[in-house]
Amino acid sequence: MTATKPLTNSETAAFCSQMSMILKSGISSYEGLTLMVEDATEEDEKKILNEANQTLMETGSFYQAVDSTNVFPDYMLSMVKIGEETGTLDSVMQSLAKYYTREAGLAQTIRNAILYPFIMVLLMVGVILILISKVMPIFAQVFAQLGVSMGSVAKVLLAVGTFFNQHGILIFAFLAILVGLGLYFTLTGSGQKAFLRFAGKLKPSGLLSEQIDTYRFASGLALTLSSGLAPERSMSMASELVENSSLSARLRQCVEDVSSGNDLTKCLLDNHIFSGVNTRLISIASKTGNIDEAMEKIALQYEEEIDQRIEAMLASIEPTLVIILSVLVGAILLSVMLPLLGIMSAL
Repeated sequence: MTATKPLTNSETAAFCSQMSMILKSGISSYEGLTLMVEDATEEDEKKILNEANQTLMETGSFYQAVDSTNVFPDYMLSMVKIGEETGTLDSVMQSLAKYYTREAGLAQTIRNAILYPFIMVLLMVGVILILISKVMPIFAQVFAQLGVSMGSVAKVLLAVGTFFNQHGILIFAFLAILVGLGLYFTLTGSGQKAFLRFAGKLKPSGLLSEQIDTYRFASGLALTLSSGLAPERSMSMASELVENSSLSARLRQCVEDVSSGNDLTKCLLDNHIFSGVNTRLISIASKTGNIDEAMEKIALQYEEEIDQRIEAMLASIEPTLVIILSVLVGAILLSVMLPLLGIMSAL
């Protein structure tokens, strides 16, 4: 845990899991935080827990205690407040631990999906820069010794390579920008969100972006419903986790329909939130009062589908990038090799 920036999903999940075990064992939240302070090994972690413990001792509110640290996500704080008001804080913390564990796994999956193609692209750029800035000048010298000029394409590539040789700082600046963007999109939550928003505008990845947000909505709805919230409030809170514009618009309409007294299952179906099969599962679950369990199953299903889709995307990206690199390198080499072979055969 760190005091200078918000906690990661993994850190939030660890905190929720520990607090859930403490509360379920009959230990008070104040005693639990005290125990966690004693077990903390990092100074920043101790600082956060001590601050929360001090606020809890002054106010008697666990929600105010965790809110005072300014490191926990808003969604968790909202659920903690509800759990404290309804007397189900132990169950809420357990559900939050599961939710943020999944979020951590999803973040890692997205990180891998961005990082691998980025490394491949970076290698491609590096190979091409070496060819045009280091290899092309050697061929230019060969052509000059033979007393002939290079082809038009080769001349352009040589000019670009010469420019980079004369302005080497530009190469490093360009590569630094690429590395910076890659780190931003892979290592930061805001970067991943920005990448998903951009990817959501593209048809193939747009389907994945909407699927990820549907998973988050289902997982959030399962958590809020299991906490005893009314369907309309559960829908409203869970919809705040969604960033996909298309899905968000449909969810807003769904929230309005539920608030007007319409059946939750019918609203989900009419607004095309889930597939017909999943909506049917929710319909059956609503008759037995187990909608939260149905949403939990749907969230797990979406999680598996997201993993499979990303694995399939990565499996297709690798050969595509290799083919592109091979074509580019081949084209560069052929632009000088073919004229050279023609000259050699004429001798």
